[in-house]
Amino acid sequence: MKQQTRLKYMQQQGFSLLEMLVVLVIIGLLAGLVGPQLFGNVDQSKIKTAKTQVKMLKSTLEMMRLDIDRFPTTEEGLGLLENAPQDEQLKSRWKGPYLSEALPLDPWNNAYQYNTNGTNNQPFALYSFGADGKQGGTDNNADIGYLSAN
Repeated sequence: MKQQTRLKYMQQQGFSLLEMLVVLVIIGLLAGLVGPQLFGNVDQSKIKTAKTQVKMLKSTLEMMRLDIDRFPTTEEGLGLLENAPQDEQLKSRWKGPYLSEALPLDPWNNAYQYNTNGTNNQPFALYSFGADGKQGGTDNNADIGYLSAN
């Protein structure tokens, strides 16, 4: 009797196709429930990162303004944080580079937008176009930062 049970056990070593399908369906259902929650958190973390980087860049611009007595022009842009100005008078007061690393891209790998046409009494606009990389938008595609009057 013991021998027969042992032989049956040795013959049955894998999963049946039906058991594998049931497991795959369960995994698919779990992924369908959990996946959107995880991707929603990724989008929110990118938005928070963009907001933090915009604030950091704003503080850096204000620090540079203390040295050269003005913010960059639209043409100079954020590059003035890394590269000395061409004007010899400003170059002597410029204490940069003001960033310890290269100018960051936004979380969607696009350049931050900068111009001297700020709103709400801001001397400049500094923002990211959001996930879609285009001006305007809502939710994840909304512009993030100190927006332009245009």
